[in-house]
Amino acid sequence: MFIIGELINGMYPQINSAIAERNKKVIQKFALDQITAGADALDLNCGPASSKPLIDMPWLVETVSEVTDKPLCLDSSKPEVIQEGLKAVKYKAIINSTTADLKKLDLLIPLAKEYKAELIGITISAKGIPQNMDQRVELAAEIITYCQKSNFGLENLYLDPVAMPLNLAQEQLTDILKSIREFRILAQPSPKTVIGLSNVSQGTHTHNTHSLINRTFLTLAVAYGLNSAILNPNDKELMDSLITAELILNKNIYCDSYLEAYRRKII
Repeated sequence: MFIIGELINGMYPQINSAIAERNKKVIQKFALDQITAGADALDLNCGPASSKPLIDMPWLVETVSEVTDKPLCLDSSKPEVIQEGLKAVKYKAIINSTTADLKKLDLLIPLAKEYKAELIGITISAKGIPQNMDQRVELAAEIITYCQKSNFGLENLYLDPVAMPLNLAQEQLTDILKSIREFRILAQPSPKTVIGLSNVSQGTHTHNTHSLINRTFLTLAVAYGLNSAILNPNDKELMDSLITAELILNKNIYCDSYLEAYRRKII
């Protein structure tokens, strides 16, 4: 499982303050803590409160790149913010994200090609969030077709079925899991799959429930073939569940101290 750490996001007060104050130490600590916990890449988001994202995004990129060469996932709904961040990337980048909207695809796929970045395609259109698996698969196919016509390699594409909150869209969660499996067979080479895990527990009122929902859904998603997730790697119970799920699915070799062995491997 390719883990993208979610915590460098301006919607969190500590990160928002650090961006506003240009406090590199706070940002870099969040980066290193997530990597130590198992993150393979780091999501960077200036947050909705940023009044100057065109400046804040490259600052975040430069700040994190001072302490790690891990891939950086540039997270913004504004293509111009993504572009400014890409200009500052020293190593590998992931664009988070495009929708199936042609206007977005027209802007972001050329950027991904120019900067040799991977791309997350979320199965949303101008009509909004899909309501069932068939709609998700249709939008995924549209993104794949556009990538193929643009000579953008599918090995660089992640498809996101759009995880929905359990408390608002309980009936959709099974379709979302099935969509992960269906996306993998839409083309060759198979596109990768990703989810924003925290969306599933959004709106729940207790921390214990929040964490339990996330780790249960993640375990199920791994069984359906999920390749990647944007999540909080500092949640030890969540990571333990992921490691164990992959072990049961024969993706790692068993030993009695498999949790310790896995963590030793990632450090």
